[in-house]
Amino acid sequence: MSGQSKSIKEIERMLEEERYTKEDWEGWKQDTRKGVVRLLAREDKKKQEKRKVLKMHENMSVLEAHYREKGHLSIAGVDEVGRGPLAGPVVASAVILNPEVPILGLQDSKKLSQVKLHDLFEKIQKNALAIGVGVVSAAEIDELNIYQATKKAMREAVLGLHIQADFLLVDAMHIPLKIDQESLIKGDARSISIAAASIVAKVTRDRMMVKLAETYPNYGFDRHVGYGTKEHLSALDEFGITNEHRKSFAPVRDRLNV
Repeated sequence: MSGQSKSIKEIERMLEEERYTKEDWEGWKQDTRKGVVRLLAREDKKKQEKRKVLKMHENMSVLEAHYREKGHLSIAGVDEVGRGPLAGPVVASAVILNPEVPILGLQDSKKLSQVKLHDLFEKIQKNALAIGVGVVSAAEIDELNIYQATKKAMREAVLGLHIQADFLLVDAMHIPLKIDQESLIKGDARSISIAAASIVAKVTRDRMMVKLAETYPNYGFDRHVGYGTKEHLSALDEFGITNEHRKSFAPVRDRLNV
């Protein structure tokens, strides 16, 4: 059989390098060697996953395509991370993607593994047309309240873009700027631009919390990034409240009053 004229290692290499023809594939399907059967099953799974990612990208690009057709050339997705934690800033990002350089796999940052999250972050940094970041500190959150602080961070992120956006796709918020915009519930699952902003905001904030862990090593900021985990609450009880804690948030406020 012609398919068996190649070794399993050679077939594996051809699959990895994607240098095989339809005829090769059909021939290998007739090959009964267990190693070849396993290789084809693995390749088939990769193809299915790629089709799924392409379909997701297509579905999440509908809004961008719609607004480009209406004449908007600089569409920024805007999202934030860090509304719920007891410590650290709220961080927002605005991202204008390059429609000529698609980044496959963009989705809600909460659904991504750390490896995939950082891989996509690097691709966004390399290929996006513009990225803006807004940061509002714990002290400002206490002063403004978390809702207004989030708006402020988003506004700063948009103003930080070196290309002016002419349309905003925003995750569940209206930004006080004179720029046309659409607010989307669960926007990071519906728009590639918002998903990209979600990824940039999350990685940026996570890295800030890792740095804070160096200043405050007793709190585990590098692990829970400020959320109210059992470890974090225990550290608050043992070591007290830092300048990075949000004193208007109940678990922190309650400990102020003890």
